[in-house]
Amino acid sequence: MSTTVSTRIVTIPNALSALRLLLVPVFLALLIGQQWFWALATLVFSSITDFVDGQVARRFNQITRLGQLLDPAADRLYIVATLIGLAGGGILPWWLVAVVLARDLMLVVLGVVLANHRLGPLPTHHLGKVATFTLLFALPTLVIGAAFPDLQVWAGPLGWAAAIWGAFLYWAAGLVYLAQAVRLVRTVRTSGATASDTLGEDEEGRS
Repeated sequence: MSTTVSTRIVTIPNALSALRLLLVPVFLALLIGQQWFWALATLVFSSITDFVDGQVARRFNQITRLGQLLDPAADRLYIVATLIGLAGGGILPWWLVAVVLARDLMLVVLGVVLANHRLGPLPTHHLGKVATFTLLFALPTLVIGAAFPDLQVWAGPLGWAAAIWGAFLYWAAGLVYLAQAVRLVRTVRTSGATASDTLGEDEEGRS
């Protein structure tokens, strides 16, 4: 089966990804309003659409560059929305929000620096994927504990453990990206190499 990445915009996977993005403010509003059950239901629906759009994209050869941008963007926005909502509800401390957002801010700065050197985004690192997955497991687990108090006895400790570990991995991956960016910029300045020459190309986007 071909895995060609197209420049198409109107596809079923892209429509599902756009729907996920549109639900982010709804999800955040539900969290801020402490409507935990409906917030959890929105998150579950979003996760299902994420799984479906990936399956459809691969099965029907509808992998697009737009989709590769929308999917990680939606994941990151749901992480940010969950952090803000849980911190606003007193479930998470604001320092944890600051730790995660500071890492994302660092990556934004790295992106600007790379763009100024006519370089594309860094390839995905496995550590970054693990960190994102860990946070995407931890934060919904904490929402489950808030939505169903009877489950808090296990959801709270499990969610907290995964959140701390995920934040650590998130920054560890960020430092890996920082080291890659520094090495890449130095190489380009001295030899005129391209991003693909130094690190290789990745078509899934950075996690």
